[in-house]
Parts: sequence; C-alpha cells; structure tokens
Amino acid sequence: MNERYGSDVLSPGWRDAGRTVIPTREAVRDLVVEEATTGFCGAVIRIEKKIVTLEDRNGKLRLFPLGAGFLIDGEPVVLVVPAAKAPTTRARTASGSMAVKDAPARVARASRIFVEGRHDAELVEKVWGADLRIEGVVVEYIEGVDNLEELLAEFRPGPGRKVGVLVDHLVAGSKESRIAEAVARGPHGRNVLVVGHPYVDVWQSVKPERLGLAAWPQVPRSVEWKHGICAALGWPHEDQADIARAWQRILGRVRSFADLEPQLLGRVEQLIDFVTVD
Repeated sequence: MNERYGSDVLSPGWRDAGRTVIPTREAVRDLVVEEATTGFCGAVIRIEKKIVTLEDRNGKLRLFPLGAGFLIDGEPVVLVVPAAKAPTTRARTASGSMAVKDAPARVARASRIFVEGRHDAELVEKVWGADLRIEGVVVEYIEGVDNLEELLAEFRPGPGRKVGVLVDHLVAGSKESRIAEAVARGPHGRNVLVVGHPYVDVWQSVKPERLGLAAWPQVPRSVEWKHGICAALGWPHEDQADIARAWQRILGRVRSFADLEPQLLGRVEQLIDFVTVD
C-alpha cells in the first residue's frame, strides 16, 4: 500500500529532505569563479573583511560579498574565507639539529667516537643518535681510558680513520689529562682528539633540576661516586643492577640537549665535527 501522506514530519532531517546542498569552496587566490547575478567572471586576487575581489581577463576588478551566488564551471558554490594554514616549521632532532625526514642511515665511516662507558654511550645516542646515523658515525665505549693508547695502536688512526675520545673528569692535573696529553704527543696525535667534561661521571652532565635537585650531592672521595650519589638520593645501591636502574631513572629525564650541561654539549659537537670534517 502506498504511503499517501509521506514520511513522518517529526523524524530527524525532515526539513532537508529533497533539498539540494550547495558545496562550499575556499576563495583561494587565482580561483576562477562567476558571480551569478551579474555574470562577472574573474580570478580571486584578495579577500578583505569577507569581501572578495575578482579580476577578469581584461584586468577589470569587481568586489563581491563572500557567500552564495557564485558559479564554478556552471555549478553553484558558496565561497568562504580560506582556512588559516598552520605555519610549516622543520622538526629538530634531540640535539637541536634540523631533522631530515625519512633519511636512511649512512654506511658507517671508518672514523669512530670512543666514550668511556655504557652510560656515556647511551646518553650520546639519546641526544645525538639521529645526527650520528645521518653522518655514519659509530660510538664505541672502551671501559675507561687507562688502556686508550693500546686501543689506538690496535685501531691505527689515519687521515680517513680518525678517532674522537670523550672522557670524564678532564681537569688539570687529573689522570685523564695526563693520558690526553700523552696521546696528543704520540704517533697518532694528528688523527686523534681527546676532549672531556669536568664532571666525575657523565651522570653529572644531566642538569640537576631535571631530577628536582638544586645541585648534585657531594660525595666523599673515599666513597665510590655512583653508590654515593644513590645513597644521598635515597635510591637502592646494593649491586650493579641498582646502579643500572638509577642510571635509567636519570636518563629517562633527558629529552633533548636542553637537559644537559653546556660543558658536555660543546665537547660532543666538537668530536662529531672532528670525525666528519676532512
């Protein structure tokens, strides 16, 4: 049986049933439209206070209010103000360098960066990892600098095979400073650069405020430094697993170069330049 009186007028959308929906178009520059009432056809050249200015092929200008009453290829449209575009800015890596989107890792160079321990390597990877992969630089940890000269003799640095070394506690009169001076005077001095930061351990290169501290605790020389730090902060420090967890806790507070002290930042950047620039 046919429905004599149509559908229920109280059902949702009953007012729009059968109504033609006119599409909207953003009035972007150079869009060609026709004003339906006057037949004026021209390209959009500007919009000011919801007034669009059209320019025809003869250079004549006409102003019309935005909204309905325009045609594109004979079809009605409603012209609207173009949506504001978000400013496009290039992303940066954790080190502050410009990020290179979808860049493949480069084949590793012969040159290397040596750091003293695993924690140093993990920190460098977290902040400079993206840059190092672009440059093809491998970071190796050497478990201290006491055997640095022996490692260099085995590695055999050269003009295309440089070594940059980052050491802890490189201050005047320290063991590390004496080793650095000996390497500089040695047979590989031209192709090896030893630099360092003044901190007892790389942990201290993380700004203390990132951990809610005003300053890193002072540890007596008679106490192993990392154990002393954990004890002062009330963290477990009975074995190496506790120390590893403490470091992961510290490393987890590092998001970018802004979380590190300048004394470390400058030295790492110096080493990257040394092993990548001929």
